[in-house]
Amino acid sequence: MWGSSRRVLQEAVTSQVRCFSQTACKNTVVVERWWKVPLAKEGQSPRLHPRRHRIYKLVEAPNLVQKEKFMDLILTQTVEKLGGRGDTVRVKKGFGRSKLLPQGLAVYPSPENKEMFDEEMRILREGNLEDRVQTRTGLLTVDYLKRSHLKINQWPSGEYTLTKEIACRQFARKLGVIVPLHALTLPDEPIKDVGEYWCDVTVNGIDTIRVPVEVLPYEDPSAEAQRMLKKLRLEAEAVEASPEKAGPEMATPDDEAAASPEPLPEQNGQPTENRPKDKD
Repeated sequence: MWGSSRRVLQEAVTSQVRCFSQTACKNTVVVERWWKVPLAKEGQSPRLHPRRHRIYKLVEAPNLVQKEKFMDLILTQTVEKLGGRGDTVRVKKGFGRSKLLPQGLAVYPSPENKEMFDEEMRILREGNLEDRVQTRTGLLTVDYLKRSHLKINQWPSGEYTLTKEIACRQFARKLGVIVPLHALTLPDEPIKDVGEYWCDVTVNGIDTIRVPVEVLPYEDPSAEAQRMLKKLRLEAEAVEASPEKAGPEMATPDDEAAASPEPLPEQNGQPTENRPKDKD
């Protein structure tokens, strides 16, 4: 009796284990040892390092999907420090699902939504000037140019003329703004001398901003020349800041009389101090 029951229990456990072993695991991954195991002699097991050979690197994980912390959305309105209407932004899932989507500030970037916003942007760019709307980046650029002042140094060559190519390079180098040639307008008269001028910059074909331009004399960019120029500037500032030195004060007769010692009384034609003492 005991033998038969034991055999039945063993068969049940064996069948259950066999069933579990044939079930595919959903989190199956393929790994590889980071450090290769040295080959062992025939009939011997390889010698494994207690720590080094326990480090693995992931080779394949078809069913392992890492959760994304961010999501892409298309803004329907201008959001401060994020973007303008039609911009595709990447935000955290919590911020997008709790604020942007419920308030109607953004939508999911589905093919239909992308096509709709692309068509809207095309109409704004190619439509009438009255119907165009400046983008958020354009508004920031306009505000930045209104507060900008461009300084350009002349070259040491004999003849110097400020052209559109030179002005565009200086905009990119000194102000960090990429200005196309067709968006820049210079005065009709050629700029050749040192002085203050202006130029017009058109942003996205909508807003035109007049930026002051100052042409300065040539400065040697070498380090020694810059040090000498800085030294001269500091000396000039020190001279301007220091008060004018007054000349030496003229001594008056009263001051001279007060400063000179009083003459000693004379007795018998000799001063009292030099007169010999009387003998007793």
